[in-house]
Amino acid sequence: MKVYEFAGFPNPARVRIALAEKGLTDQVEFISVNVPEGEHLSEDYRAKNPSAAVPLLELEDGTYISECSAITEYLDQLDGAPSLTGKTPKDRAVIHMMQRRAESGLLDAVATYFHHATPGLGPDVESYQCAEWGTHQKENVLKGMRYLDGVLADQPYLAGDDFTVADITAFAGLAFAGFAEIAVPEECKNLKDWHARVSTRPSIAA
Repeated sequence: MKVYEFAGFPNPARVRIALAEKGLTDQVEFISVNVPEGEHLSEDYRAKNPSAAVPLLELEDGTYISECSAITEYLDQLDGAPSLTGKTPKDRAVIHMMQRRAESGLLDAVATYFHHATPGLGPDVESYQCAEWGTHQKENVLKGMRYLDGVLADQPYLAGDDFTVADITAFAGLAFAGFAEIAVPEECKNLKDWHARVSTRPSIAA
């Protein structure tokens, strides 16, 4: 397998964490796509992934899979343990729900703030910006953090008792928030404790 990525970016980090959790890192060739220099916008890369986003998974048969949730779903189904996306219908539904909430309410909101209300990746990459929209999304980031904090008041992980793809997405979202200088509200003790705990997992600490 090959993974096209730009190291250090939040979405590629999500896939790297999933690979490490599944013990698959040594089965992957990582190919760097220089996003800050606009390499993801090239015709060659767009032929592989029309959305021009990273990461992108290439399988041995030439199939391309984009979108972090789809990539993680594929990786998780290669074997059964540990399960990042759930085994029972109920578990899978709850994990998918919480993953999407962490994605839309935290990670995607931070991304919109970063790309619209800050210089982002620079004028050569940021072809359109709406500062008002970006600033509004910062408020959504804080709402998302408070929501996740409430969820973690009653359970150790976002989807229940086990570490899942929902936690991976939220961790990447908090990392991106830190980079964008959006602090976790002081009152979000549960979220901060969760972050400190998952930061020690080998898949993340590495």
